[in-house]
Amino acid sequence: MDRGVLKVILLAVFLISATSDPVTKTQDVNIYSFYINSTVTSRYATTIITSRVANRLNESQEIFFEVKIPKNAFISKFRMTIDGKSYDGVVKEKADAQQQYSRAVSRGQSAGLIKSVGRTLEEFKTSVNVAALSKVTFELTYEELLKRRLGKYELLINAQPMQAVKDFKINVHIHEKPGISFLELKGDLSTNDLANAIKTTRADKDAWVTFFPTRVQQKSCKNCDKNGLKGDLLITYDVERQNPNGEMTVSNGYFVHNFAPSGLPRISKNVVFIIDRSGSMRGNKIVQTRLALLRILSDLAEDDHFGLITFDSKIKLWKRELLKATEANLEDAKSFVKNIVDRGATDINAAVLEGVKMINRHPQEGTASILILLTDGDPTTGETNTERIMSNVRKAIESKFPLYCLGFGYDVNFDFLTKMSLENNGVARRIYEDSDADLQLQGFYDEVAVPLLTDIQLNYIGVSNLTQNNFALYFNGSEIVVSGQITDNNVESISTEVIAISKGNKVTYHDAVITKDVTDVLPEHEDFMERLWAYLTVKQLLDKQVLLEGPEKEAVKNESLKLSLKYQFVTPLTSMVVTKPQEGDVEVADKPKEGKESHRPPVSGRSGSHRILSGTPSLKVMSSRPVSGKLHAVSHTTPIFQKHYIVSPMPPDRARGHRKGSRGRIIGHDVTMRTDAGGNSNRFMLAADGQSQPLCFDVLLHHKLRLLEDSSREFYINGESQTTRRGFSKIAFHYKKTHNLTITTNSISYRNDQDNVDLLWGQNFALSYTDGVDLITTHNKINVSMGDFSVSVLLHKNDGGVYLWPAVQQYPQDGSPTGIFGKYNISYEKAHEFNNPTLKIMDKNVNATWAHVKDFTKHSTPNVHCWLVPFDDVMNRKISDFIVTQI
Repeated sequence: MDRGVLKVILLAVFLISATSDPVTKTQDVNIYSFYINSTVTSRYATTIITSRVANRLNESQEIFFEVKIPKNAFISKFRMTIDGKSYDGVVKEKADAQQQYSRAVSRGQSAGLIKSVGRTLEEFKTSVNVAALSKVTFELTYEELLKRRLGKYELLINAQPMQAVKDFKINVHIHEKPGISFLELKGDLSTNDLANAIKTTRADKDAWVTFFPTRVQQKSCKNCDKNGLKGDLLITYDVERQNPNGEMTVSNGYFVHNFAPSGLPRISKNVVFIIDRSGSMRGNKIVQTRLALLRILSDLAEDDHFGLITFDSKIKLWKRELLKATEANLEDAKSFVKNIVDRGATDINAAVLEGVKMINRHPQEGTASILILLTDGDPTTGETNTERIMSNVRKAIESKFPLYCLGFGYDVNFDFLTKMSLENNGVARRIYEDSDADLQLQGFYDEVAVPLLTDIQLNYIGVSNLTQNNFALYFNGSEIVVSGQITDNNVESISTEVIAISKGNKVTYHDAVITKDVTDVLPEHEDFMERLWAYLTVKQLLDKQVLLEGPEKEAVKNESLKLSLKYQFVTPLTSMVVTKPQEGDVEVADKPKEGKESHRPPVSGRSGSHRILSGTPSLKVMSSRPVSGKLHAVSHTTPIFQKHYIVSPMPPDRARGHRKGSRGRIIGHDVTMRTDAGGNSNRFMLAADGQSQPLCFDVLLHHKLRLLEDSSREFYINGESQTTRRGFSKIAFHYKKTHNLTITTNSISYRNDQDNVDLLWGQNFALSYTDGVDLITTHNKINVSMGDFSVSVLLHKNDGGVYLWPAVQQYPQDGSPTGIFGKYNISYEKAHEFNNPTLKIMDKNVNATWAHVKDFTKHSTPNVHCWLVPFDDVMNRKISDFIVTQI
């Protein structure tokens, strides 16, 4: 915590303690037991987190449970036990779960939440009201198939109880039939000061890792503080590979085949790097890209051939042909890389097609060809329709080689890159904008650096319901996994055949496995093979669904949904519904989309009540009470919970992390609003379905405007634009006739029936009220949540002016909003004419102008492009319909 913030908090504690009634300091919540048990069999991991918590108060209070799990995992069970009675989460189809969620919200109840946390983790959070001096047990189970990368499997366990726990244990048991070749411990919790808390035991086929830190160690270790442990335990291992045919494991009528042959000659590769150098790559992105490319070039083998393409609105080739990776060619290529600079727009279509042509101009038997695209944005010039780009690329590649797409940062259209990769036998990977982005780029290349086999086909006799069994490439250090169901349980063995190409030569592997060879697993995990098959099948069906249309897509979706429900997996097609003991409260937890936060807001607190967050990763108190006629609130981490109320600023890092939206995107309708000055007007920008270029339109100054309205939910936002320059001078929120929030460039004022709150910009506070109203302020932004709506208002100070701009983060999918920000699901078609570009919008030809604008839903105000069209044509109404007399 920043020292300045700490001093303010301590001063506030002193002032209130001096002016309030004496209070008794007490430890309100005690996590008296915290267990993480993980069992790995044939690379399939089942992990159970159990947290036992006691309420030490003489009154009931709400206790929160938060845990972090790997993004690749599926939650399969959640249970709360209170006073001997258990409350289980049930996985349902999203539509069914949404109905329960909507009914709960309409009654003022809360929604559960799973959200993305960083690169590798997701956070699950729920809560329950616990009676005075009572206990609650939380139990969460998640499952995942460990993937082999660079010769090892990784089991990641996160532990952040943020309280020293008397009975703290992590138990991991790994059982691998072929034997374990090596095992290493890494991560924040594998440090010298915790060495005697960790014990590793190895046998031929088994390994056990235990972690039992004392309470003293939990407070004093390198990655600990007075609030306890905080970090990851990363277990990496690999298995013995004596059988070149791979490893077949059979259990309870199902099998899994792990195929990872070694000792094969490497296949020379033809690799083309396609590098985005558009203006959005400016700064650290382009620097890190250059650095990664220089390292990658140094790792090319001399018999590899390679090419370099950079692109913005134009394509630039290092050489027209692929060249051999000789020392002289590599030095010349490095000089080219060092001179890559950012500029211009983004023509992805032309760049990828040029890469395909380059490979096709260099046909060579016995080699593996690979395209690697790195970009950080949407296509903004040339062909910009993503569907047509994918069609062009698919037709050009003709399944002859894979395309790998690396998306740099969060603003990239990752759905587009994912689909384009899957259509061309590749994968998409997000590159995070961190200090190690160059290492992430190089790490991905290392995974595909050494191809060993091409055109791999795995065939089986006596099985059905196979997962994917044909693959374009097999790389050194990776693994091919196929699972299926044994057709006849009376069959004594099943036969396998693997056919592939190794350095231009056909190779075949044959094997047979006795079906009665049941893996020796614990009784409670005896169905692991069936669940492994179901997990892998669902994962692959979800990928396949992206590529299909019409009835085929619906059939694959239904099959994936059927398996998700049967095995109770929380997947993108399902939600977990938790019915709590308090008057049938309902929580709904959804698996978040890659790179995005959950669509639902966090659980709202109750005015005047304690909110205790328990479990992992933190214990947090948010309390509020009237002080001198105003309601103030605090959010801070503390090991001692005090039954009084503290007035203090919210630490900026907490304020930023408390509620994240979805980067200006209106959830459920794929709509983004942006603005720029258009002379004496505000310019609004509206994303269009199926098009990368948005529409934009101007609204003249000075107006009081209806920005967003949903009368059925009694929610309204109005804004008063400035008289002579862009942006708004005042924005007002009205909700359920009792909640009124007015934001100006100088101050923030909130009113309800009982409380008045006045804040200045620069004060960081978190305020929580009934009716699902949360206000979170930072020095230049306020996040407003009212019921089902979430809106951020940004304070801009640039170009010599000060102004406000709202960014709608979320509104209900079943809503019918109106107002300037209420437009969604708009589409257009381009109908260009010479010197007179037109767009077809709602069956009407509209004159359009290509415009350069700024995006003011971000403080960085990046430059973007749009089609400028008249207001009436895009909104289908007159501006007078949006003008109000009072805001």
